[in-house]
Amino acid sequence: MSDRASETNGETNTASKGALSHMRVLDLSRILAGPWASQILGDLGADVIKIERPETGDDTRGWGPPYLDGPNGREGSDAAYFACANRNKRSLAIDITSSEGQALIHRLVAEADVVLENFKVGGLAKYGLDYESLKAIKPDLVYCSITGFGQTGPDAMKAGYDFMIQAMGGLMSVTGQPEGTPGGGPVKVGVALVDIMTGLYATIGILAALAHRQQTGEGQYIDLALLDVQVAALANQATNYLVSGRAPTQMGNSHPNLMPYSAFPSSDGHFIIAIGNDAQFARFCSLAGLEALVADERFATNRARVKHREALAAKIAAVTVDHPAKDWLTRLNQAGIPCGPINSIDQVFAEPQVIHRGMHIALERSDGTRVPSVASPIRMSATPATYTTAPPQLGEHSHAILAGELGLSEDDIERLIAGGVVGKEGS
Repeated sequence: MSDRASETNGETNTASKGALSHMRVLDLSRILAGPWASQILGDLGADVIKIERPETGDDTRGWGPPYLDGPNGREGSDAAYFACANRNKRSLAIDITSSEGQALIHRLVAEADVVLENFKVGGLAKYGLDYESLKAIKPDLVYCSITGFGQTGPDAMKAGYDFMIQAMGGLMSVTGQPEGTPGGGPVKVGVALVDIMTGLYATIGILAALAHRQQTGEGQYIDLALLDVQVAALANQATNYLVSGRAPTQMGNSHPNLMPYSAFPSSDGHFIIAIGNDAQFARFCSLAGLEALVADERFATNRARVKHREALAAKIAAVTVDHPAKDWLTRLNQAGIPCGPINSIDQVFAEPQVIHRGMHIALERSDGTRVPSVASPIRMSATPATYTTAPPQLGEHSHAILAGELGLSEDDIERLIAGGVVGKEGS
């Protein structure tokens, strides 16, 4: 994989080889969980070839508005949603239902390290693109399948989407205001968090499988289910239930195991106080003029504060409401007490710390249009994440891949395009 240029905060820099620059990934996945995983691998240097359907491509290309800008400032055909998970990839538009398309993918598999897909259970077997078929071509292949419910079990054949998994997997039961209060009841998280977490687990599994292959020469199959991921990610809420036998419920912005750890009112809006130990609580009380609370047995320890959370919350709110949030945040930060504003997304990207960390980047497409993006949070000293290509146009790299990786002639490529096996750029 050759070095290419990356752009960070509008400045072009020479990209160093990433930690995974020796790896090639064939990404047959769509929507978010799979593409999120392959984008991480691409950020770390892997050569990712995104296999897409001709004409339509990844479903999220149409999940707008908003849409990316096209040439000359016109609205483009690709949604911003697609851009969030598809940088650092080359797009090959190919009809996997055709025998010729399957044969082309088989040839690419022979030189690949990883195949990533999120078709329904058994959906790729009829095309000869399932693990057993591809393992026969590349015995040490790492093959990762992402589905809603996994490859086995009574729900294995059901389709699974993030929203329904948030509900079924318990996340919505602990998200939102308490039942019986204004606006109370289950609420989904504001981003497709199960898809994101599944993409992260997929990346971890793929890297572990590659490490195992390096030691043994063996590839393997990875079976990832959105529901499994959501259940695992219940974290302390799951163990709270398993230990106590009581199912947690919605608590709004409160924490089931810590107090004060919530949103509190100021004179101009709410802000966050996130106290994690008794020493921090004592410092807060001193700062807020609530010194008497430290000696009160109801509030002296976290265990006691959680038990008497309503009474404590009322005492704190009666004080915090008298001053602006900015004043509280300044004083609390100076005292080393964890706190923060409740930012809208535009305010997030205006945060000095976010700006300093370079989290807003821009990449340029081959037609000259600039695509905004969010930087990888992985900061590595020797092999940092690099941003080599903008989210590709549909089939943008089909010709280059077929000619370069597979050695097809111009006549062969034109014949495949004419036959609908391969899509032209943008179609």
